[in-house]
Amino acid sequence: MASYAKGLEGVVAAHTSMSFIDGEKGILEYVGIPIGELASNSSFEETVFLLWNGRLPKHGELDEFSHKIRSRYAMSPALEARLMALPKKAEPMHVMRTLVSSLGLDDARPDVTDVPEVREKALTVLSLVPTILAGFHRYRQGKPLIKPDSNLPLAENFLYMLNGQRPTPTMAKAMDVCLILHADHGLNNSTFSARVVVSTMSDVYSALTAAIGSLRGPLHGGANEGVMVMLNAIPSVADVEKFIQAKLEHKDKIMGFGHRVYRAYDPRASHLKVLAKQLAHDTGNSALYEKSAKIEEIMLREKAAKGIYPNVDFYSATTYHCIGLPLDLFTPCFVLSRVGGWSGHILEQLSDNRLFRPSADYTGPHDVRYTPMNKR
Repeated sequence: MASYAKGLEGVVAAHTSMSFIDGEKGILEYVGIPIGELASNSSFEETVFLLWNGRLPKHGELDEFSHKIRSRYAMSPALEARLMALPKKAEPMHVMRTLVSSLGLDDARPDVTDVPEVREKALTVLSLVPTILAGFHRYRQGKPLIKPDSNLPLAENFLYMLNGQRPTPTMAKAMDVCLILHADHGLNNSTFSARVVVSTMSDVYSALTAAIGSLRGPLHGGANEGVMVMLNAIPSVADVEKFIQAKLEHKDKIMGFGHRVYRAYDPRASHLKVLAKQLAHDTGNSALYEKSAKIEEIMLREKAAKGIYPNVDFYSATTYHCIGLPLDLFTPCFVLSRVGGWSGHILEQLSDNRLFRPSADYTGPHDVRYTPMNKR
């Protein structure tokens, strides 16, 4: 009998060459490159190319890859009609899940699973998800949809379609860095979901839809919304100590702290902290950053000895707020990024596939006699 591991903790279920994590030392690498170097020097498009190909692109290759993405920004009339038929009060993550699933309806060969064609399908989804999210946000506000600008990189184009005006260079860079930092993270729950589905030789749209459904849970991608709710509940920096101590006394979870993998400072959080501070200063949100910094100070004092540090969600909340994103778009923006990582894992799974079929440890009774209805 195989040993039982609740939540599959500690179980190695796949080989990957995409991202490496050392939770004890606080290391995250994409194809061997430290995440901080990519956040400082790369772009989201280049990062996706790296994850899908196992190497950085040459100049001409990056131009070609970026052109392919930009040429697929625009929604088809059928997709736009489906978006405009949705309830305006729908939760954006439900919208993302539903419309990504519906992309299979527009594909003449949705069930093809050979790697080159799946790569093309994944590229289409990657290109469209920003347009879908920005379009739904404007639709629910009663505003006209903004057509994508194929001259802009993905992050900047998303903010342009969302707000109807070009973002500042600082905001565009911040969005791009957030996409890089969130692109991949080992065999997390949503990535595992994508690999499990595609291991049945199902289609890429089903696999990505399953991943989105996993990500929306508050124990996964939904945590950054919880961070913002917490920050909004604290009136001022002076109230932080009392607020956090009360939560600790009641053994409440402090959103944005602790991670299933990391027992050191999340390297993504350290980069986002610097970015959040600069953005908060530039956008008049310094008080928000100061509350965040005070929470971190208290938590490090109280919980660092137990290996509890800020995770990527903690400072991404401040960053997204300063960029001007509504609270319920925080987790959907995670989707824009993680489609890159999920797709890379789908391609990796298909290149050497084995159906996921774990065992279960039965804990019920045996040899129970059937009781007729009149004797129950």
